[in-house]
Amino acid sequence: MNAAVNAAIWLATHAAAAEEAAPPVDLRSDTVTRPDAAMRRSMADAEVGDDVFGEDPTVRRLEEEAADQVGHEAALFVPSGTMGNQIAMHLHARPGTEVLGAADSHVFLYEMGGMAALSGLMPKLLPSDHGRLDAATVEAALPPDLPYRSRAGLLVLENSVNMTGGRIYDRARLQPLLDLAQRKNLPVHLDGARVWNAAVALGVGVRELTEGFTSLMFCLSKGLGAPVGSLLCGSKAFIAEAWRVRKMFGGGMRQAGVLAAPGLLALREGPSRLAEDHRNAAYLAGELANLAGIELDSRTVETNIVIFRLAPTLAGGDARRFCAELARKKILCVPVAADKVRMVTHRDVDRAAITRAIDAVASLAA
Repeated sequence: MNAAVNAAIWLATHAAAAEEAAPPVDLRSDTVTRPDAAMRRSMADAEVGDDVFGEDPTVRRLEEEAADQVGHEAALFVPSGTMGNQIAMHLHARPGTEVLGAADSHVFLYEMGGMAALSGLMPKLLPSDHGRLDAATVEAALPPDLPYRSRAGLLVLENSVNMTGGRIYDRARLQPLLDLAQRKNLPVHLDGARVWNAAVALGVGVRELTEGFTSLMFCLSKGLGAPVGSLLCGSKAFIAEAWRVRKMFGGGMRQAGVLAAPGLLALREGPSRLAEDHRNAAYLAGELANLAGIELDSRTVETNIVIFRLAPTLAGGDARRFCAELARKKILCVPVAADKVRMVTHRDVDRAAITRAIDAVASLAA
C-alpha cells in the first residue's frame, strides 16, 4: 500500500512539475508567432540596400511577388497593417469626406482615430451582418449630393472580420458592393489583414477575394507567420503616391531586406498551413461550447478566431477576471468586451496546446 501511495505521490509531483515547466499557451493573437529557424536564416542572409532610395533588392522581390499573388499592379512594403490602411485612406479620400464601413471594422476600432488625425476624414459606422455589409445598407448611407452635406470618400471592407470572430465575405457578398461602388464612382479599400485565412477557409484562390478593389492591404505578421510587415497593393500610380505618404507617416525603412526576407517565406509557405489553424479553432470552439458558462455557437467559427461570451456563472461574467484566472494557468487570451473573450489559433499553437487550453477553461467552469 505504501508503495502504491508513494508512486501516486511521485506521479502527481512530476506531473505538476511538468505542467509548471510547460510554456504558456498564447492565444492572444496570431501576431505573437515567432520566426522559425528558416526565417531567422533568411534574415541573416538577406541581400539589402537602402529602401528609401529604392535600393533594397529583397524588398523589391517581396513587393513584386505580393502584387502578383493578389492580382494588382504593384505593392508597397509597410511596417504594419494599420499604416497600410491609413496610407490608403489618406490617398483615396479628401479631408472632410466620409469613410464608410461596418461598425465592427478594425479601421474604426483599433487604429487610434488615425483617419481623422492624419487625414481629416470622418468615420461613418454602418450596421452589418457580423461585420459584413450589404449593398443596400451602403447605398442608403451614401449622403445626398447637396452643398451643405459632406460627401462619401471611401468604402472600406474587412475580410476576414476580426471582431466578429473571423467571419468571411465570399465573392457573392463582395460583388454587389463592388458593383455599387463602381456605379457611384466610390473607391473601395480592402482591409485584408487576414484575407489569406478567408481564401483558405473558402477553398478559393486569394485573387477571388481581392479582384475589383481599388486598393488592399494584407498582413504578413498574422497567420502567415512573419515577424513584421504588411503589403499595400494597388495600381502603379497609387503605389507611387503611397511611397511618398509612407515616408510622411514615418514608415520609410532603410536596410529593410532583413524584414522582407522572412516575409517572402511567409508569403510563399504560410497560406498552405492556415487550414491547420482553422481546424484547431473549430476543435477549440466545439469543446468550449460544451462547457458550463460559455456561450458560443461553434458553427460560426469560420477561420482562426474564436470569440465567446461568459455567463454570470463563470468568473462572474467578467472577461478581465476570466482572462486573469486563465493566465495563472498559463493560458493567455484577451477580453474584447466586458463579458467577451477572444482566442486566436496560429502556427505556434498545436493541438496539444489547444487541449491544454480547453482543460484549463473546463477547470474554471467546474
